[in-house]
Amino acid sequence: MSSPCSPSGAVYGLGFIGAVIYFFSTATGFWVGVLGLLKALVWPAILVYELFKFLVL
Repeated sequence: MSSPCSPSGAVYGLGFIGAVIYFFSTATGFWVGVLGLLKALVWPAILVYELFKFLVL
């Protein structure tokens, strides 16, 4: 459990904002933008999954 002074929340928040901006800027329609918002919420899990996939192979 992180302490209230832990910077991990700020890092996740900045990453979330950056991911939302990226996915919205590349969206070609409304529903693609909604999917981008959902992807922005779970980007750390996707990142770790791809990292593990890369390291194992």
